[in-house]
Order: sequence, then structure tokens, then C-alpha cells
Amino acid sequence: MQVHILASGSTGNVAYFKFGNTRLLVDAGISARRIETKLALIGVKAGDIDGVLITHEHVDHIKGLDVFIRRYHLPVFARAATWEAIPCRHKLPPECCITIEDQFQIGGVEAEAHNISHDAVDPVGFSFHYRRKKWVIATDMGIITENVLKALAGADLVVLESNHDRDMLKNGPYPRFLKQRIAGRYGHLSNHDAAAVLARISRKEQMQVFLAHLSQENNHPDLALKTVSDSLLKQGCQPGEDIKLHLTYPDTTMSFTG
Repeated sequence: MQVHILASGSTGNVAYFKFGNTRLLVDAGISARRIETKLALIGVKAGDIDGVLITHEHVDHIKGLDVFIRRYHLPVFARAATWEAIPCRHKLPPECCITIEDQFQIGGVEAEAHNISHDAVDPVGFSFHYRRKKWVIATDMGIITENVLKALAGADLVVLESNHDRDMLKNGPYPRFLKQRIAGRYGHLSNHDAAAVLARISRKEQMQVFLAHLSQENNHPDLALKTVSDSLLKQGCQPGEDIKLHLTYPDTTMSFTG
């Protein structure tokens, strides 16, 4: 099992997961050429992908979808309302556009879509079950709902949003309406929110956690890592032991094999 976070942040999001012989992309928020290049750097041919899963229709999650799918004719999995909101939907081969419910299967992987709180038509995160392991991706959330807590519980690996530092957002250059949107219930989780979630959920002996979707304007990787680590310590968790934290970046691939 492998995960490679190819790009993460407001400029684009793509994650590659490998479960045995099943290869999946979650989102396609950078150009098709960049996706191809980044996959090649980890030894993967774009045409060998078994499916692309879309969390929601915002451009930083679907920027490269049109070209990438028409070039490689890959199956794409998304909610019905999300398909209606994706601008390039009419350009894609109909047989590539697959509508999902809560549970579905791709190759040897059991996948679940869980609803999240974000300002999109029907946004979701995904849980993947393979050989008694559970890996979850959950970003672009303003709040943590009970179904998200359920999805995260007992996970071996989580890609979790840690979008902004509260003080940086409050004192930063964004207009007031945008600050309110980011900090609101349909916006994004802060570093403190991410730590609070991790402290609440039931865990196995060690959980691998990628802090994802970090804002380039309202956060910094070192700050996110320190804030989450310090908060976890105060709540009785041991970063590096109970929870192993990994950072993500807009342009640098971050990986884990387990």
C-alpha cells in the first residue's frame, strides 16, 4: 500500500493511492501534464490508473480532469450532483463518468464516500479498505461532523486538512468576507481544528497523518506541524508515537508505504 500526495493546497490537489494492483487518483486539481510528470517521477504510467475519484467540483480539485480523462479514457467516480456541477462533464466520454453512492468497489478496494461540510454541491471524503487496513482522505471541511468522525475512527492512515493558522487568517490580507468563508462551517479546518479531531477519534497503536491543504497565505508547514504537535501533547497524545505527522506541499510529492 502506498500514498503519494502529488499536490496539496489552494493551487491544486492530487493524491495517488496504490492498494496491491489497484491504482487510484483522488482529485485532478493540477494540469494533466503536471499529473503525468509527477506520476512518472514515482514510476507510474498515467494510463495504468484504475480510477479517478472526485471529492467536489472546485477548480483546485478538477483543473486537469478534462484533458487527463480524454487523453487516457479512465473511469471517473463522483456524486451525481457533483457531475452536474463539473463544467467539463459534457466533454468527457459518457462511459468514463460513473456516479457513486456511499459504497462502491474499484478492483480489490472497498471504497466509501462520506459527506463533508464545504461550500460545494455535494462534497465528500473517501475511506479505502484493503486487507484489514483503512486509509482515509478528508479535506475541505469547515466543521467535523459525526459521519466524518466515524470515517476517521480506527484509520491506519489519514490525509487530513490543516488549512490555516487562526491568527494568520485573522490578521492577513484577505477581505473580510473571504476570511469569514474560510473560518465558517462550510470553509476549511484550522491547525487547531485538525489537532482537536485527531485527539477525539479512536486510534490504533500508530496512525499516519498527512497534514493537507495548507494555505500558502494563511499557514506555514512548520507552523502547522508545531501547532498540531503541541496541541496533541496537551491532550495526552504523543506525536511520533501515537500519531506520526507528515507535511504536504503544493509542488513537492510526499509519500508513505505501509
